[in-house]
Amino acid sequence: MKVRPPKPFFFEAGPRAVLLLHGFTGNSFDVRQLGRYLYKRGYTCHAPHYRGHGVPPEELVRTNPNDWWEDVREAYKYLTQCGYSEVAVCGLSIGGVFSLKCGYTFPVKGIVPMCAPAKIKTQKPIYSGALKYTRNYKRYQGKTEKQINEETTAVAEKLPDVLDAIRAFVLDVAENIDRIISPTFIVQARLDEMINTESANFIYNKIQSEKKQLKWYEQSTHVITLGTEKERLNQDIYAFLESLDWSVS
Repeated sequence: MKVRPPKPFFFEAGPRAVLLLHGFTGNSFDVRQLGRYLYKRGYTCHAPHYRGHGVPPEELVRTNPNDWWEDVREAYKYLTQCGYSEVAVCGLSIGGVFSLKCGYTFPVKGIVPMCAPAKIKTQKPIYSGALKYTRNYKRYQGKTEKQINEETTAVAEKLPDVLDAIRAFVLDVAENIDRIISPTFIVQARLDEMINTESANFIYNKIQSEKKQLKWYEQSTHVITLGTEKERLNQDIYAFLESLDWSVS
C-alpha cells in the first residue's frame, strides 16, 4: 500500500508571516494545527518538508541536517519572494534548532523554539524513535513482519551517521545562539521523553534577546504541538506573536 503523507502547506492570510518547522522523522502534520490556528487569526503560515521526510525511511538516512537546513533556507526565501518582509519562525525539535539558526542568520521578527535540543547526553531516545517511525511506516505500507524486520535492520545500520550529524549540527547552533537578539519564546515540555530538558534553560540563559521568555508545559511530551496542552500552546504562541513590534498589520 502506498503511504500518502501530509503535504507542505502555505496558508495565505495577512502580511505577517510565520515559518513553521517540523521535527526529525516528522512532517508538516506536526505543525498543521498550529498553522491553522494562526491562519484563522490573520497570520500567513508556511511549513515545508525537509528532504527525506514524509517519504520511505531509506530516503531519510540518505540525507543529513545540512540538507534540511537548506530546505529551511529555501522556505524562508520563498516567503520573502512572495512579498512577506517580516517573518517569525516557530520550530519543533530539530525544527526548533533550525528556528534558532534562523535567528542569527536571517532578519526574523521573533523565534519560538519548541522542545529544541541544545545539549545531547545520549542519542538512544532519538535512535529508538527513528526505528519506531521506520516500523510504523512499513506497517502502513502493508509489508510482512519479515520484510519490516529486514528493512528496519538496513535503516538501523545507517542511522548512527545521521544521528552523529544531528549532534554536530545541534552543538554548532548551541555555540552560536548568543548571537540571537530577536524576541524569543522558548517552549519546553516537562515530560519530554526525547531530549535533555536542560536545553531549554541553556537556550534561555545564552541568547542575548532583551525580550525572552521560557515556559514549561507540565503535562506535555516531546511532540508538544499535538499533545494535551496544544490549545494552551497555540494561545501562548499567538499572544507572543501579537506582542511583537510588527510594522505591518
